[in-house]
Amino acid sequence: MMGEAPAGDRSLSVSEVNQRVKHLIGGDPTLSSVTVRGEISNWRPYSSGHCYFTLKDSGGELSAVMFRSAAQRLRFQPTDGMAVKAAGRVDVYEKRGEYQLYVEAMAHDGAGALYEAYERLKAKLASEGLFDPERKRTWPAVPKRVAVITSPTGAAVRDMLSILRTRWPAIRVLLIPAVVQGQEAAPSLVRALAQANAVEGVDVILFGRGGGSIEDLWAFNEEPVARAIAASRVPVISCVGHETDVTISDFVADARAATPSHAAQMAVPDVTEVRAGLDGLERRLASLL
Repeated sequence: MMGEAPAGDRSLSVSEVNQRVKHLIGGDPTLSSVTVRGEISNWRPYSSGHCYFTLKDSGGELSAVMFRSAAQRLRFQPTDGMAVKAAGRVDVYEKRGEYQLYVEAMAHDGAGALYEAYERLKAKLASEGLFDPERKRTWPAVPKRVAVITSPTGAAVRDMLSILRTRWPAIRVLLIPAVVQGQEAAPSLVRALAQANAVEGVDVILFGRGGGSIEDLWAFNEEPVARAIAASRVPVISCVGHETDVTISDFVADARAATPSHAAQMAVPDVTEVRAGLDGLERRLASLL
């Protein structure tokens, strides 16, 4: 019957399977001391000092961790897209049934394909003057309408809308959904910028997404997206990922925000501060009279 173990059942528990896999991997002398070449992706340093990341190449990905003692010996700052050689051992984390590379030492191994593409485009656009400070425009201190270009789902859009409406309840928000990662992302972002520019009365555009790996954010490093930002008649605030994430869009835009939430704070004034300022002016006027 369903649910009954057959006679002579030789099934294994989850823990037993993980132990056996750990034993097999641990018994491989090649994996006990190995150097792996690859590009860093999704580099995540924690307050504990431990660093978690992924090593990848064109054919696959490998989870990796560098504990605090090893991370403190690094002589460079790892970043997404950087090509490295990571020395350590491959082992199994039994509780999750995951195998990963435990890195003891790491060194540069060239620039990495994504990093090189990023630097090439950055140099090309800079030579054309697209990053020049003279091109940067401001938006009204009290905008009437803000366009938000991002994914319609996720925490980033919710945070931006909440902050905009809390800081300045009278603000009119135009949400333009866009694909923000993958092959369709760059064309979708270009179309969204064109749509925002076609709407009368938009004073500023918030353009970005929440955090992710360098691959997740790559659409914001695409040349068509950069040129669409440069061609925008409406000022653009770029707000891609976290504070440490810097994309080509950040350089071309009229302003860069550290996060999507920060962009919402930059775009509109705080009604509480404005009221306090007006109250102070009223008291001063009454005193002068």
